[in-house]
Amino acid sequence: MPGLFDPIRLGDLSLPTRVVMAPLTRNRAAPRQVPSELAITYYAQRANPATGASLIITEASQISQQGQGYLDTPGIYSDEQVAAWKKVTDAVHAKGGKIVIQLWHVGRISHNSLQPVGEVPVAPSAIPAKTKTYIATGFAPVSAPRALGIGEIPGIVQQYRQAARNALKAGFDGVEVHAANGYLIDQFLRNGTNHRTDAYGGSIENRTRFLNEVMQAVVAEVGAGRTGIRLSPVTPANDASDSNPQPLFNHVADELGKLGLMYVHVIEGATGGTRHIPFDYEALRTRAKAPWMVNNGYDIGLAQQALARGQADLVAFGRPFISNPDLALRLRTGAAFNVLDSKTFYGGGAKGYTDYPALA
Repeated sequence: MPGLFDPIRLGDLSLPTRVVMAPLTRNRAAPRQVPSELAITYYAQRANPATGASLIITEASQISQQGQGYLDTPGIYSDEQVAAWKKVTDAVHAKGGKIVIQLWHVGRISHNSLQPVGEVPVAPSAIPAKTKTYIATGFAPVSAPRALGIGEIPGIVQQYRQAARNALKAGFDGVEVHAANGYLIDQFLRNGTNHRTDAYGGSIENRTRFLNEVMQAVVAEVGAGRTGIRLSPVTPANDASDSNPQPLFNHVADELGKLGLMYVHVIEGATGGTRHIPFDYEALRTRAKAPWMVNNGYDIGLAQQALARGQADLVAFGRPFISNPDLALRLRTGAAFNVLDSKTFYGGGAKGYTDYPALA
C-alpha cells in the first residue's frame, strides 16, 4: 500500500506526495478582502513538495460579500482579489507546488457589520446559531439570520460558479467547495438548521438539493478533475446538528460519486476536537468514488496507518503547517516541530504567520 511520501494522481493533477496543507483561516486580508502581500510569502514558504505540502488548500475565501463571516478573510469575487491571488499562485507554482482555493459562503455564521450595508446574514431557515464570530471589536455573538427566499438560491449557485471561474483566472489548479463546519451548504444539509418546507427542505433529497446544484455548477465551469469538496458529517462546529447523519451523508456521497471529483476531503469527528464520534466513513468512501482525503488530528503514525489500511489516499494537516512551513520534511525525518503561538492565529502581521523558521 502507498505511504505518505508516495505519488498520487488526483483528478487533473499529479502530486509527488500525499501531504496536503488544510485550509486555515488567518484573518490577514487587506482592505476590500484582498489577499495581502504577506500571503504570497506565507503560501510560498509551504509550497515546496519536497519539504512542505504537495497540495495547498487555501484559507476559506468567500464567494461574495454576503458570504463573509469573519473580519479580514479574503474573497474571490472581485477583479482586485483575483489579481492578488494570481501573485500567490505564481509564487506557489514557482516552488513546484499545487494550490486550490476553498470556496466559502458562511450563511448564518456572520455579523451585520460584515454584511453589505449592514444587512442580516442569510440561512436556510431563520435559526440563530449559538456561536461567535470575529469582528472589528473582537469575538462577538453572530447576528440572527433571515431565511433565504427560494428565488435567491439560484443567484448564490451562480456566485459559486463565478468564483470557480475566477479561481482559474487567478491561476489556481482547482477549487474545493466548502460544505463543512456548519456553513451555508452544511446548514442546508442538516435538519438542525434546515426547517424549510419547500424544495430545499424536509427530505434528505431536498436538503441535498442546494449542494448538488452548487457542485454541478462548479464542475460544469472548471471540470470534475479540478473540483474537490470538504465535508464534516458529525462535527458540532458552529452549532451544526442533524438527527441522523449517516443516511444523510450516504446520500451526499452517492450524488458526489456521479461526478468523478478530484477528491473528497472529510473531517473525521469534531473539527479540531475528538475524532471518536461514531460514524461509518468507509460507507462514504466507497460511495463517493473519488480520492479520499482525511483530516483531524493526524500525526505521522496515524497517517501512515490510514494509508496502509486503504482508509485514505491523502492526509490533510492543519495547525502543524502554521508553525512548520517545512512540515513534510519534519514528518519524514522525525525532527521536532516549532512551538505554535496560538495568540497569533487570527489577525496581525508577520509574527506567527511568516516568521516560523524552517530547518537549515
